[in-house]
Amino acid sequence: QVQLVESGGGLVQAGGSLRLSCAASGRTFSDLAMGWFRQAPGKEREFVAAISWSGGITEYADSMKGRFTISRDNAKNTVYLQMNSLEPEDTAVYYCACAMTRFVTRPLDYDYWGQGTQVTVSS
Repeated sequence: QVQLVESGGGLVQAGGSLRLSCAASGRTFSDLAMGWFRQAPGKEREFVAAISWSGGITEYADSMKGRFTISRDNAKNTVYLQMNSLEPEDTAVYYCACAMTRFVTRPLDYDYWGQGTQVTVSS
């Protein structure tokens, strides 16, 4: 069993930045591929970014490229999502997820999910 706890969400003005964190426990963190997803009201959950267990591979949704950066610190059992140039369309609940494999991006390939953290971007 893996526990994931997200933090760092909040209210920010358009153009601002936030850094989300996700702390993992219950499994050797460096054995886990990690990802971020988001879900806006009335919309399906969508892929944001993913990172391989070593951090050597990353992937982003097209709309996040150049604005968001995923990273991880295996010594701290934590994955981060740095979000810059935020737009009102980025408003959503952001979820951290992990998979017991090297690297995945599809939601159905992830094994455990956090409870989510709300990000609200005002115009």
